Amino acid sequence: MKILPQIKEIHEEMTEWRHRIHMHPETAFEEYQTSDFVAEKLESFGIEVHRGLAKTGVVGTLKSGSGNRAIGLRADMDALDLQELNEFAHRSQVDGKMHGCGHDGHTVMLLGAAKYLSETKNFDGTVQFIFQPAEENVAGGRVMISDGLFEKFPVDSVYGMHNMPGFNVGEFAVRKGPMMASADFFEARITGVGGHGAFPHLTVDPVTVACDVVSGWQKIVSRNVDPLKSAVITVGEIHGGHTTNVIPEDVVIRGTTRAFDLEVQNMIERRMAQVLDGICAAHGATAEFEYDRRYAPTINTPDETDEAIAAAQELVGESCVDTDVVPVMGAEDFSWMLQERPGCYIMIANGAGEGSCHVHNPNYDFNDTILPLGASYWARLTERVLPKEAA
Repeated sequence: MKILPQIKEIHEEMTEWRHRIHMHPETAFEEYQTSDFVAEKLESFGIEVHRGLAKTGVVGTLKSGSGNRAIGLRADMDALDLQELNEFAHRSQVDGKMHGCGHDGHTVMLLGAAKYLSETKNFDGTVQFIFQPAEENVAGGRVMISDGLFEKFPVDSVYGMHNMPGFNVGEFAVRKGPMMASADFFEARITGVGGHGAFPHLTVDPVTVACDVVSGWQKIVSRNVDPLKSAVITVGEIHGGHTTNVIPEDVVIRGTTRAFDLEVQNMIERRMAQVLDGICAAHGATAEFEYDRRYAPTINTPDETDEAIAAAQELVGESCVDTDVVPVMGAEDFSWMLQERPGCYIMIANGAGEGSCHVHNPNYDFNDTILPLGASYWARLTERVLPKEAA
């Protein structure tokens, strides 16, 4: 691996930063200590700091040369509501919260790149270092966009990165087009006429209606989605009734949907409402439907993906960069930034084999050995996208 020498020199320092953040995890829109730490580091590097987008977001602006092009580099800062089971010295000191997805490492890799770029200024243009809150569950990226992220901090392209357990250190994975799915969440309330379980003919049973609705929704995937495309409709909760011999007045159904294509995402929302209303009408029940479009599909644009691939290959070689990784049905709110600007979301391997485990696991920990590699990727990507003219 061709780690940049200046970044290799601060590996120990970056590890200390990462352990500090890991010990003090903060969840969505409560990343006060983390954003303070990020802002202090950026300021110490001589980078202009802006705060307040999406409540706890931080943006650092660094300019070099006379170029008018700009690039956005994004890292997420929030932790999970999860009790850590690790016993090492830097384990979480906050009960019920932990950095179980590696956002502490993401933050530090971008800080390492910021330090390097502020010292070398081997680029021509503007870098916006975007430290985003609330990636988990509540789409802080969408909030940053609605708060005017790219109006206040214009960029021509934007890039994101996430660690990937189960792959060998020194590898990257990416693809053009859909990388991750949308993640929408829904709630349907079916109201009928309750009554005695022995006299169902005097009721409108919302339980049986709910069963038909769930079955009908599954046919959307099998009969309305192009077989060459993909979609998921998952019902995760059904609530109704309180005893065995009473037909309840209503039933609540909740779940999530996933898709890689915006048209499929739109169709799913429309057809779910139609199926719900139609089945309820057929049985004499009524329905209320709420559909929350939380995460858009993460779709990498071709030219920007080529730049990301080239930057990664410079560091680890062609054989260690998977350029056609299989997309996953997980979701990422960096997708909202990609809807506004072209860009690329890449995966960096977190390690495989004994001792490694997947994200959102109480035994997970970010692999400190990849901190300088991730920082070097950000630096080389910036130098490629915003090249400095030779003297």
